This record gives sequence, structure tokens and C-alpha cells, in this order.
Amino acid sequence: MKFSVCVEALFSGKDFYESLKTVKDLGLDNIEFWSWWNKDIKRIKHEVDSLGLNVAAFCTGFISLTDPQKRDEYVEFLKKSIEVAKELGCKFLISQVGDELEGVSREDQHNSIVDGLKVCAPMLEEEGITLVIEPLNTHVNHKGYYLYSSHEAFEIVDKVGSGNVKVLYDIYHQQIMEGNLISTIRNNIDKIGYFHAAGNPGRNELYYGEINYMEVLKAIRETGYNGYIGLEYFPKDDVKKGLEMLKNL
Repeated sequence: MKFSVCVEALFSGKDFYESLKTVKDLGLDNIEFWSWWNKDIKRIKHEVDSLGLNVAAFCTGFISLTDPQKRDEYVEFLKKSIEVAKELGCKFLISQVGDELEGVSREDQHNSIVDGLKVCAPMLEEEGITLVIEPLNTHVNHKGYYLYSSHEAFEIVDKVGSGNVKVLYDIYHQQIMEGNLISTIRNNIDKIGYFHAAGNPGRNELYYGEINYMEVLKAIRETGYNGYIGLEYFPKDDVKKGLEMLKNL
């Protein structure tokens, strides 16, 4: 199990490229970020290679999968994201699925997501890249977003039927929406390709709030999961202090 630093969250408002150096100085080797299309990919490649960092994940375009009329646009952007991932040696792409559509049944939107991901699966399999779809909370941060249930996300992954399409289980978001974290993780670890973590409430360091991360991370380790835990929080304390506390987890 490896920690990955979400650069735009932990270093919000700071220079992206300078922050890469800080991550390495603080003793971590894996980074992730949100959007690639507003960044200099060649510079990122140069910086991570020079520093010995690994790009664990980044997002593909925020294009709706709930709307079948936007499917072609989603697929074309994913193709571009895959090329960027190959350039950076990145094996995970993060995808949101879009907002809930007014006047359209949830069943139809669910089926649209499944059908769209089935189109994407062969190209992901060919390139050895895993797309992780992310359920988000709709109470605090993402009102109107379609996919708030981890269980629906697991159902979608089952229907797509590809080892290269999995769920990004964000512990912060799912604590807000569902709770029952450890049981859900244990029962569905085969469908989880990536984790995100933040304290709740507040979305700060893991040692703030109601989530017992010592027990949650212990349970994840016990499943045999050896992938990434993405640190996607907004620091309340000095970044160094927050990252040093990870040694206790």
C-alpha cells in the first residue's frame, strides 16, 4: 500500500512544479493531480524523472457519461488522456460520471454510464491502464452529481466486466454518504482500484475528524490491497506535519 500526494489539494495556491520538489523533499515518491489539459506535460515528465517521482493518477475530462449524446466526446477525450498517461508512465485515470439529468430516469442514466464504459474498456485493456470511476458526496461538495452511492458504482463495474474499469473509493466522500466504511471495503475490494483519503468533517488531515484512519487503513492492508491511497485533503496544519503523521498509520 502506497501513499500518493494530490498536488493541487495539499499545495493549493502554490506553484505546481515547485510543489513536486517539496513532495520529494518530504520523503514521498508518488503524486497525482486533477487536470492535465492546463499543464505542461513535457515539464511534468522532466520534473518527475529528475526527482524520481511516480505519477500515480490524474483525471480525464469532466464530460458526462450520464448523457449518451456526450459519449463520443467522452471517449475521444479519454483517448487523449490515455496518451498523456502513457507519456507520464501513469497507470490510473480518474473519472467522474457527470451530474444527474433532469427528466431522465436514474435507470437510463445508469445504463448510459455502463454502455459508455463498455466502449472504453477495450482501449484501456490494450494500453494496460485502469479507469477508476468516483462516487462523490452530494451533501457537502458536489450537489447534483449522479454517482453518490459506492454500491451503485460497484454494480456499474460488475456490469462493465473489465479488470481495467474499477471504483475509486474516496473514504471522505463515502463517510459522508454511507459510513460503514470497513465492511464496504472488505466486501468489495476486488472492485476497488484506488482510494482517496481525507478527514471528515472539514476535508483536512487524516488525524482530524470522526474517521478512525488507523483502523480503516489496517483493514485495507488486511485485504491484501497493495495499490495507492491518494491523499486528497486541504491541510489545516503545516504540510510536513500532516505527512509525517502518516508514519503512525
